[in-house]
Amino acid sequence: MAPNLPRGRLAALVLSAALVVAACGGAGTTAGAAAGTGSGFFDPSQIHEIAVTFDTGDYEEMIDTYAATGEKEWIEATITIDGTAYEHAGVRLKGNSSLFGLRQGSTAPGGPGGPTTDADADAPESLPWLLRLDEYVDGQAHEGISDFVVRSNASESALNEAVAVEVLDLAGLASQDAVYVRFSVNGSDETLRLVLEHPDDVWMADAFSADGALYKAESTGDYTYRGDDPDAYDEVFDQEAGEGNADLTPLIEFLQFLNESDDATFAAEIADRLDVDAFATYLAAQELIANFDDIDGPGNNSYLYWDPGTGEFTVVPWDHNLAYGAQHGPGGEVGGPPDAGDRPDRPAGGPPDAGTAGPDAPGGNVLSERFLAVDEYAELVDLRLAELQASLYASGTASGVLDGWVDLLTTGASDLVDPATVASEAAAIAAVIEGSAG
Repeated sequence: MAPNLPRGRLAALVLSAALVVAACGGAGTTAGAAAGTGSGFFDPSQIHEIAVTFDTGDYEEMIDTYAATGEKEWIEATITIDGTAYEHAGVRLKGNSSLFGLRQGSTAPGGPGGPTTDADADAPESLPWLLRLDEYVDGQAHEGISDFVVRSNASESALNEAVAVEVLDLAGLASQDAVYVRFSVNGSDETLRLVLEHPDDVWMADAFSADGALYKAESTGDYTYRGDDPDAYDEVFDQEAGEGNADLTPLIEFLQFLNESDDATFAAEIADRLDVDAFATYLAAQELIANFDDIDGPGNNSYLYWDPGTGEFTVVPWDHNLAYGAQHGPGGEVGGPPDAGDRPDRPAGGPPDAGTAGPDAPGGNVLSERFLAVDEYAELVDLRLAELQASLYASGTASGVLDGWVDLLTTGASDLVDPATVASEAAAIAAVIEGSAG
């Protein structure tokens, strides 16, 4: 990939090339060459190792604070990555619904009586974490990388997310590299975890440009416009990268346009403010991987990248532990119900009615709803979906990605996850792929 060229803008080129390969009989990724194109730590052809040690008193205080307030505090730790130890590093919890089991009286989304998550404070090696090597030591990094996300997952193997992030990358989207690790905390038994790149300044510079800004949608917020006071967005969006390039002003102006423009103005001007091809590809790809928990799912899972050169935003995919129909909660399975990837019908666009938007609104997202209400863009999403089905599923490319991860887990991590479990979860993912390939 050309350096500093937005991945979203490569979508059409990638799809066209893949269609040519498919037409010539390309079989996809070779089995044994696991998903991803990373190198060094993010070399996906091996199982890596991460060991974390911290003071148990600090940990217990952190858990108590989260249980009482929902605040995720940093604590100091030593993090050993593939044999190299980094002292005075930082760790904190990362996630929302995956941590509900730690909150006092909390349940998973769905209200009282909903399925609780299986987050267990007595098993820190099972929790989702953000590891930051330079939290207390400026410039401390492993192979140039300071942040690592230890993901939670609804399945034992996390195979669904490993496949999903690679499929998104192959679709031309700004995805994240992923690797499997043997993960332990304070000398615990090792457990199999999936580790992803963290969308931060380093990631942004690689995926887009160091000159832009990156904003993360919080699960407690949405894409509504709350006025021009940045303080009104404290629990709605976080700026994750590019703080020296811009503040929240570009984002706030974008949200105002989304929520207050009339239908004609929206249709005429959205392409000046949004990478529409990348967003159409994003919506199509989320359908392809049967992920209901995306931009308009219950977790509002997405990042927004702002390009100061073009003035456009790009929607960045994030959090795919429910891809391929996986279910939250104890006993979560990959595959899900037959229509796991389907979405409810969306409203027919227009600015949101008073009283229907905001953090308590029942799902939906003003950007996706208004975008799909424009015939031209709805047709573009359908076109992108057909192209992705042909280039990634019917061609065998995604099946090859799946086979590569399965080979890695069965040959390198059979002591951490039962090969029969891997095979069962792989079969469920393969069924989604085959069903969508046509």
